[in-house]
Amino acid sequence: MRRTPRPGFGIMTAPSQVDYHDVPRVWREADGIPEIEHAWLFDHLMPIGGDPSGPAYEGWTLLSALAARTRRLRLGVLVTSNRFRPPAMLAKIATTVDIVSGGRLDFGIGVGSRPGHPLARREYEAHGLPFHDSARAVANLAEACTVIRRLWTETEPFDFHGTHVRLTGAFGNPKPVQRPHPPILIGGRSSSTLRVAAEHADLWNIPGGDLDDCVRRSALLDRYCAEIGRDPASITRSIHLPVSYDRPGGTRDAIGDAVGAGFRHIVLGLPAPYPAEVARWVTDELITPTA
Repeated sequence: MRRTPRPGFGIMTAPSQVDYHDVPRVWREADGIPEIEHAWLFDHLMPIGGDPSGPAYEGWTLLSALAARTRRLRLGVLVTSNRFRPPAMLAKIATTVDIVSGGRLDFGIGVGSRPGHPLARREYEAHGLPFHDSARAVANLAEACTVIRRLWTETEPFDFHGTHVRLTGAFGNPKPVQRPHPPILIGGRSSSTLRVAAEHADLWNIPGGDLDDCVRRSALLDRYCAEIGRDPASITRSIHLPVSYDRPGGTRDAIGDAVGAGFRHIVLGLPAPYPAEVARWVTDELITPTA
């Protein structure tokens, strides 16, 4: 009889509308609590909530600093916008973080911001970044996942001539600590992104909220895996759930429902400002009662 794996819990601290020192405070506390297994940042260059002129820190730079200041947590960006950085450059950045962390990186990546989200869309224009249509963005993501994995694993330089990604003499040195490469987490809910996840993901993440839709999307991922001959169980199902400090019972119910629906990688989104000893509160109020 196949045993159902127990859920693993993590936290997400969006590095926006907070002081820099608040983030390592929470992560270092969480690093000492075994029940919290992973921690995440987001990837936005400007706030997507709250004061639109408030602070927002670049995710991968901050992640490297946090990797150097923690010892146990698995860590990543939930999820990297593939629109922000050329994939070969991103592979180098991620390798560096995996090395700094001693092999604790979970590599989260997705298409990028939704076209209809105005506060997310503005960061592209503000930073001189192109914002292509969704079809091109998904195709670019598929090519990016291919070349990033090759840069992490291949021992000889290679050329890549894709539709959107073109590399000549591409080679990654050093390689990541984790072999064959850091786990790849792909985030998104569209059917086209799920096809990319079926081919490339070790974990798949979806924002919570409408659990019925999450379950339907998970079933669609199963179908796409079957179409390419991949075992759907080889992709861990991950869900991001917002935390309520005032109503922890509602968050506990959401966790229980998600775990019952087959999600085994639970990311608890902590709203700012972060209270003192928030990681211990999360453990005592949310993780321990539902684990």
